[in-house]
Amino acid sequence: MSTPIEFALNHIAAPKLGSGHLGADHFFALARELGLTKVEIRNDLAGAPIADGTPAEVIKGAAQAQGVTILTINALQRFNEWNGRRETEAVALAQYAKACGVEALVLVPVNDASFRPADKARLEGLGEALRHLKPILVENGLKGFVEPLGFAISSLRSKREALDAIDEIGGADTFLVVHDTFHHHLAGEAAFFPERTGLSHISGVTERALALTSLQDAHRVLVDEADILGNLAQIEALRTGGYRGVFSFEPFAESVQRAGDIRSKLEASMGFITQEISR
Repeated sequence: MSTPIEFALNHIAAPKLGSGHLGADHFFALARELGLTKVEIRNDLAGAPIADGTPAEVIKGAAQAQGVTILTINALQRFNEWNGRRETEAVALAQYAKACGVEALVLVPVNDASFRPADKARLEGLGEALRHLKPILVENGLKGFVEPLGFAISSLRSKREALDAIDEIGGADTFLVVHDTFHHHLAGEAAFFPERTGLSHISGVTERALALTSLQDAHRVLVDEADILGNLAQIEALRTGGYRGVFSFEPFAESVQRAGDIRSKLEASMGFITQEISR
């Protein structure tokens, strides 16, 4: 395919770059050094924006100064367990995102073995959450990117289920799904939905000794020739199907996050993917 791959950077790839305003500056600068213009910030990194209370306007200014676009805030957790607390969190995060100039909120389902509603109640809860989230997102000019998690304990593993629930509430203009190459592989979902995908997270796994059900976030590294998740095939399937969004690096392994040469590691992964896909 002739269209170049566009990469983006999730802050989880380099969470140790600093805190507060400096953390944002350093992260955005890393993206620009890599030739990237789109990033994802997170609200779950201790000591870094947003968790440390850095004002949204400061984050927006730092992004503008570095010439980057903030695609998403990652994430509203347990979004499909809707209650008063979740609504308060959603409103606050959506308002913060709007003030930052963010385009979308990533919506992550409950991933907890103790959360075990019956299947009918689980799907009804998903629909209820989406119905309540829709006006919050619309009011703040945001999209909602629903990210199914492939773990066995996840309350939402399937993109098909997510899309059915979105259609049930007439939410196709507000909600898209995230295609995460790690979670797609874990869930064993064969279908791709490129035309309804707002974002793709990419990470590789090189651990061959563990069963699929034993893989965790800590095993997620950068994509290279040792990857066992089929990242290249997944990327190609999305692109062939018409997906034109970014592929955002989201490695959770400490070996990546603590690397002193994170820039060169990311450059190597970008180069590997680009070269292989262009063949």
